[in-house]
Amino acid sequence: MEIWLTEEQTRGYSVNWKVKSIIYKKKTMYQELAILELEDFGKALVLDGVIQVTEQDEYIYNEMITHIPMVTHPNPADVLIIGGGDGGALREVLKYKEVNAVDLVEIDSEVIEACREFLPSMGSSFDDERVKVIIDDGRKYIESPRKKYDVIIVDSSDPVGPALKLFQKDFYKNCYKGLKDDGILVAQTESPFFYQKVLNKSYNYICKLFKYTSLYLVCIPTYPSGLWSFTMGSKKYRVEDTDPFKKGEKNTKYYTPKIYHSVFKLPMFVEGIITSGMNLEQS
Repeated sequence: MEIWLTEEQTRGYSVNWKVKSIIYKKKTMYQELAILELEDFGKALVLDGVIQVTEQDEYIYNEMITHIPMVTHPNPADVLIIGGGDGGALREVLKYKEVNAVDLVEIDSEVIEACREFLPSMGSSFDDERVKVIIDDGRKYIESPRKKYDVIIVDSSDPVGPALKLFQKDFYKNCYKGLKDDGILVAQTESPFFYQKVLNKSYNYICKLFKYTSLYLVCIPTYPSGLWSFTMGSKKYRVEDTDPFKKGEKNTKYYTPKIYHSVFKLPMFVEGIITSGMNLEQS
């Protein structure tokens, strides 16, 4: 009998994934966690029925959420990752020799354990001696972090359940305070096709805090609509002044210095989303 995972991405749009096998499944304190073997996409981390990463295309998301801010900052020695329990973003951050220490704050320790065992291409990054894992709610941690950071990467899941608080105004304010005077924040800000309000709110919250704010896009096959956004806020460094070739190649599969500046060139409809007068209600 065939098994299919149906992921409802909007009220009128669903995607079906053919499941070859269920490798691991568990109800944790926070969510339903599963590691599935998918047809065409390899092993996948699934939380509450929603695919987070697959072996086939995880490198796109993980490279683009990390290398853009890491290249923009001239010396990202201290890095904080909020979320990112699969270890993929962590793997990419550790490619920079400037990095002295990485704190990774994940609310659900069982996500880390499952990825270390079943998705070692990402999960093995936790073995690096520069890494400190903090099992905590990222929102609570950033209210009183143990130090200030050069770069903060918000690698959250979609704005439902435990991750909802990672898209709110007070959270971004605390991230700003948790950065050094020349720090950079990057956050995944959802699909401009299906989550326009989330994108508008997140971008404008960050824009009100930082001297420079930039939105960039990337195509990720397994994510809703295939088009995904990231918002980067910088206290000091401008995208326009960044030389992406200065730090060289980083053994990547998607990101190259050649595409650094191009990802910030936005389609007209995305420009319209972030500049529109959507109601930014208090949250």
